[in-house]
Amino acid sequence: MRLTPRISVLGSTNMDLVAYVAKAPDRGETVTGREFRTIPGGKGANQAIAAARAGGDVTMIGAVGADDFGVRLRGALGESGVDTSRLRTVEGASGTAHIVVDDEGGNAIVVVPGANGTVTGLAPGDAEAIEATDTLLLQLEIPLEGVLTGARTARERGVRTILTPAPAQPLPPELLAATDLLVPNEHEAAALTGRTDPHEAAEALLEQVPELVITLGSVGSLYADRSGTRLTVPAPQVKAVDTTAAGDTFVGALAVALGEGRPMPDALAWASAAAALSVQRPGASASMPARADIDAAVRP
Repeated sequence: MRLTPRISVLGSTNMDLVAYVAKAPDRGETVTGREFRTIPGGKGANQAIAAARAGGDVTMIGAVGADDFGVRLRGALGESGVDTSRLRTVEGASGTAHIVVDDEGGNAIVVVPGANGTVTGLAPGDAEAIEATDTLLLQLEIPLEGVLTGARTARERGVRTILTPAPAQPLPPELLAATDLLVPNEHEAAALTGRTDPHEAAEALLEQVPELVITLGSVGSLYADRSGTRLTVPAPQVKAVDTTAAGDTFVGALAVALGEGRPMPDALAWASAAAALSVQRPGASASMPARADIDAAVRP
């Protein structure tokens, strides 16, 4: 019988306000878009939904505002099977992300934190919710002190921490010391290390974390750990429609695969298949595949 991984996510929930254009505007330029959508997102919520759809038992920890977006964000998480009992409602606006997606599938994003900015620590009961899981997923769209508190709590209670260092920013050594698996993309890895070559960046990051995965977009992913293991796993070659949340889809699926005890090469291939499916569909959480679709994509 398949083991169901138990995953907690401490992070952001945003309403994505997405404009689709042929070409993103340059500074000072106005362009005409062809479509606009409001789609539940936020790196935390995205990872939670991705993990739940991939087969995990997922709890979301964070905050939404006392507005219509907050109601919709909570509903979207619940509809995907995510436990929202630790998602608190605070006065004011929910977080929003203002996204421009071009015809090449690329995007530019402005995040307004809103309620996410109130998550500076854990609320009563959050630590116990983390302890009840096997893995804690973290990102950087809530205040850094909240991320650090979550990581320390997980470390103290024997829960594996997976950190996505995005949006890229300098990280305190104590956060990296409490991280078990770091998952930056190649740009974030370069920002953290000053090394533009992913292999060189990986070696530098291993001085601070025991293992890491650097995602390389359409190229695939690179895994390294302190025992000397080095893996490169190619990504399926597909035409991207919208790359928003591809990285979050990858992390959510990877957490499920590792929680099921899959070997790292298999886990990376499965997560890559999930991400490849997501970029072929528009939107963030709306693009995330179900477990059956991921399984079908990796069958020979």
